[in-house]
Amino acid sequence: MNDGKQPLDKPQTRLGQLIARLRGQGLRLTPQRVAVLKALVTGDGHLSVEEVYEHVRAEFPMTSLATVYKTLAILKEMGEVLELRFNDEGNRYDGSRPYPHPHLICVRCKSISDVEVTATSGLSQEVARRTGYQIVNHRLVFFGICPQCQQKQAASSHPKEVRPR
Repeated sequence: MNDGKQPLDKPQTRLGQLIARLRGQGLRLTPQRVAVLKALVTGDGHLSVEEVYEHVRAEFPMTSLATVYKTLAILKEMGEVLELRFNDEGNRYDGSRPYPHPHLICVRCKSISDVEVTATSGLSQEVARRTGYQIVNHRLVFFGICPQCQQKQAASSHPKEVRPR
């Protein structure tokens, strides 16, 4: 498992780490399970179960949704995937950075992005020190409007030029 200090940016390296961890646990590495791992580390952003499933089905059409759920449950239990729970949007999964870190969520398109800010390192320890709590996990989420949605909003708010005929 990652120590939470280094981002796991290289998908092939991360895939190798996940495969080694599963093998180390004595788990079978079926082609479908490996496809789930690939989707998590190479997929675009923080995928939902359904999005992981679609990635896997593109290569293995007979794969069941249960296979995806089981693999995600195993990875979550091992601390190799970060589950982001959302009441209205369903859960999303981060297989590249399986440790608590800040996220940005667009309130328009619901995209989720990672953000690395130094001010949050040590935050859990400070909260524990000040409160006496034993911190077991934390979540820091910023909500806003992403640059793409801002551009769409700006483009739609400009009145179109009307030319006389």
